Amino acid sequence: MPHFDEFYANKLRGTLGVTDAESVLDLRGAPRPQAEASLADMLERSRFAKGKTVAVRLDAPTPGGGETLFQPVGRQLLDAKRRGWVDRLQTLPSQDGLGFYVALSGRPDKAQEAR
Repeated sequence: MPHFDEFYANKLRGTLGVTDAESVLDLRGAPRPQAEASLADMLERSRFAKGKTVAVRLDAPTPGGGETLFQPVGRQLLDAKRRGWVDRLQTLPSQDGLGFYVALSGRPDKAQEAR
């Protein structure tokens, strides 16, 4: 991208992907109820642990395959962001496939709770 500084070009490309995440939640091939339960469990556990980054991988849509997990998982992550459990949420770059890059907030510091 010749007209952008490298920093802004990387922001447009969405450079944070699977290799940048501290862990990966691979939901490819999982049925919707299991995927939603796994994501809910990860979000709940993250509230009591140190914040970390997670790449959530999903199946790509198939022709005539119906609904993918992208919308239900996206809604669940957006709800967690509204609750303050997620600091950053973005889609994975195209070379990593379908999914989300998520920065979990983790447990608040004791010093912040006292304020």
